[in-house]
Amino acid sequence: MKYIPLLLIPLLAFYSGCSPKATTSNGDEVPTVKKRNMRLVSLQNTGTPIVGEQVIWLADSINKMSAGNLNLKVYDPDKLVGALEVLDAVSSGKVEAGYSASGFWMGKIPAAPLFCSVPFGPNSSEYQAWFFHGNGMKLYQEMYDTYGFNVKVLVCGMIPPETSGWFANEIESLDDLQGLKMRFFGLGGDIMKRYGVAVRLLPPGEIYPALEKGVIDATEFAMPNIDEQLGFYKIAKYNYFPGWHQQTTTFELLINKDVWNSLPEHQQAIIESASKANIIRGIAAGEGSQGPAMKRNQERGVKQITWPPEMIEAFRSTWNEVVEEKAAADPFFKKVWDDLKAFRAEYKEWGDRAYVK
Repeated sequence: MKYIPLLLIPLLAFYSGCSPKATTSNGDEVPTVKKRNMRLVSLQNTGTPIVGEQVIWLADSINKMSAGNLNLKVYDPDKLVGALEVLDAVSSGKVEAGYSASGFWMGKIPAAPLFCSVPFGPNSSEYQAWFFHGNGMKLYQEMYDTYGFNVKVLVCGMIPPETSGWFANEIESLDDLQGLKMRFFGLGGDIMKRYGVAVRLLPPGEIYPALEKGVIDATEFAMPNIDEQLGFYKIAKYNYFPGWHQQTTTFELLINKDVWNSLPEHQQAIIESASKANIIRGIAAGEGSQGPAMKRNQERGVKQITWPPEMIEAFRSTWNEVVEEKAAADPFFKKVWDDLKAFRAEYKEWGDRAYVK
């Protein structure tokens, strides 16, 4: 056998069509990265500012960070599955991943809204502290495991406070809520029911048509610039603040657990890092775009009204009753609520002193 200089071996490998194996600094062989194509179904229409755009930002970031080896193709609601079918579709393996908000699953899992938005609850900083420094993420995953859903959950988005509703007529007292048909999300809807509101939980794409046809009389959905794109101001001219029912709203990335476990650690880390970065982007975009939207609404004749203190206190008092009843009725709800409540009590020592009020 003829002697071949070592320096020529890479060239020979190149020309023979099999490139040499990459190695680490320790000489260990780096495994070949398998390209993964994943279908990512969204509960939100991707054309909706921030809440829909977040899933596009996330998929793009993961693709770039993985150098194209993780390709997430995003599908709008009803393209592959219906908006309210995302959790089941991911769990069953019908699709690999989904983007949603856990509050939509409260009919299946009583505790689910606690991971999405809490009436009179934490702002975005405090919520993140509970998720990533407290027990939030541990309990979030435990919830899906306990209820038999085969998913890995990550928080992948977060937005600042919402408005608390668009109404066709001014609400001057709690009595004015009696008999209203209103789209309302999450645990706040249980509070509104106590005041005689017929609450419906509609996915985003169904809200405006329901308003237009009179199926509902009022709605809440998101922040002013998001609600603006859905056109609520064309029908309802009274927009109420603050969003006591959703001081922060989180969004989840669900990945089929078998798919997640099949990914190498570095690809899992890419998805986790991109998800956390997406949270910052959502908060920044949300905080930075509301002022101009509110000015536009004012020019359209929208009355932007702050709830009087006595009504806010009434909502708060009712929430305290509702949450204790729910905790008494469901052990896992109680477990999560007790943990969040204890975390918030400790955080309060800091929060009440650290920030200018």
